[in-house]
Amino acid sequence: MHLTTLARHALSRGRTPADTYALLARRTRKPLPSARAVCLALTIPHAETTRRLNDCYDALLADPRPDSETDTGELLEALGVFDIPKSLTDTELTIVDHLLTAVDAHGSLRPGHHHGLTRWFTTGNLTTAYLSLTTTHPLPRTGNPTRYWTTLTTAGELLTTTRHSTTRHSDTRIKYALTHCRTQTTKHQKSTGPTSYSSPPEASVR
Repeated sequence: MHLTTLARHALSRGRTPADTYALLARRTRKPLPSARAVCLALTIPHAETTRRLNDCYDALLADPRPDSETDTGELLEALGVFDIPKSLTDTELTIVDHLLTAVDAHGSLRPGHHHGLTRWFTTGNLTTAYLSLTTTHPLPRTGNPTRYWTTLTTAGELLTTTRHSTTRHSDTRIKYALTHCRTQTTKHQKSTGPTSYSSPPEASVR
């Protein structure tokens, strides 16, 4: 039976992608084809599958330790190799743009947080991505706090006007986070003052 068919069957029986990888890798002793089969069974496009596996091939798939199939599968899943991409609407793409602008304005976001955001953008989990940024404070020296909170305010407003949030609980969390962003925006605007104002030249004295 074709590996992708085997992977699809295992997934349909309730196995996680990590478990499915481990099952195939133990059976075939071929890590790369096993990982590729899981990705394709999850309907991840071939080009995206190739890119993801190339990124982690040397570290995880080139020379795996004996009996490490379960650990490798869990690492592949944790790295987002098996994340199913979501097709985003124009509004959702705009929200992602705002969140990326906020990341730039932060000053020094942790690598782990960067990785989490990338996964949430891929899977379309924009509510979680937004909320994670609203609980993180930008660095005043290397970042731009005013731009950070202003951009997150705009992103939050877009989230509240779309049907992206499917539960009342997530809607409530966004509203609280949006209120926090607006408060922070006002606070930093007051502390920095107008940023685009330039005083007129002084009149010459004759």
